[in-house]
Amino acid sequence: ALRVYRRVYGDEHLKVAGSLMEMGVVFHKRVQLDRAMAKYEKAHAMYCRLVGEDHMHAASALNNMALIFRDQGRMAEAVGMQEKVLSITRRREGSESDWIADSLVNLSSSYGQLGMMEEAQARLEDALGIVRRNHPERSAKEAGILQNLANVYNELGKLDDALALFNKAYRIFRKTLGLETIQVATVLGSTGMLLRDMGKLEAGMDKLKEEQAIMRRVVGDEHPEVARNLYNMALCKEDLEDVEGALVCLREAQSIYRKKGISNIVADRVALMLAMIQDAQDAR
Repeated sequence: ALRVYRRVYGDEHLKVAGSLMEMGVVFHKRVQLDRAMAKYEKAHAMYCRLVGEDHMHAASALNNMALIFRDQGRMAEAVGMQEKVLSITRRREGSESDWIADSLVNLSSSYGQLGMMEEAQARLEDALGIVRRNHPERSAKEAGILQNLANVYNELGKLDDALALFNKAYRIFRKTLGLETIQVATVLGSTGMLLRDMGKLEAGMDKLKEEQAIMRRVVGDEHPEVARNLYNMALCKEDLEDVEGALVCLREAQSIYRKKGISNIVADRVALMLAMIQDAQDAR
């Protein structure tokens, strides 16, 4: 598409910049971060020349670049770029737009990864206020922010508050999107792990089982989200002294990751936990 657009419109055109953005997204999904960043940078530079650096097209490119920084662990640079996106968005769209809410959510995530939980909480509360004013009816966007806020409360040790928000997010997701959705499954899983942290192991396992059942129906048995859930179930089963049950979950999770060729932090934790349990059994 890029070659076609350049041939039809020339090297400097919004469609060319848009195609560069799309290529960046493809590379980003493939975790080819340097190649993705190169495309985003070219798109941003072109947008600045064509429509100005204060345009939302330029802000969108900056936001994608910030996500690359975040994935690379360059959190301070990600925050700086996301603050710039927020400033552009406020000037272009006003302080009460959904664009602002989205920017605040992205910024909150970066603050969270920096361990700045109070800053993350403040940004999410601002985003929540905007969404509720713009959408007085319950919306999935509100539920997503509530889920993120619950995760922050969890990190801050406000477990009861976190549980209340997870439950509210669940109810809104279920009402707006339906039961058989990834969003509902994910919030059930988050609730399950929180209950585990609160020492409510049986209740936590029940939520994780609900998550797994929905996730398998929605995305299939060999999806990475199913593997992530199986790892969390293994943790809970180990706490319940069901070592054999934990092994079953870990082996299936590892099989999924290997079939998909996925190597990430959860896959590494699965392999480590599996090896530790097997070593402990061999030592008996």
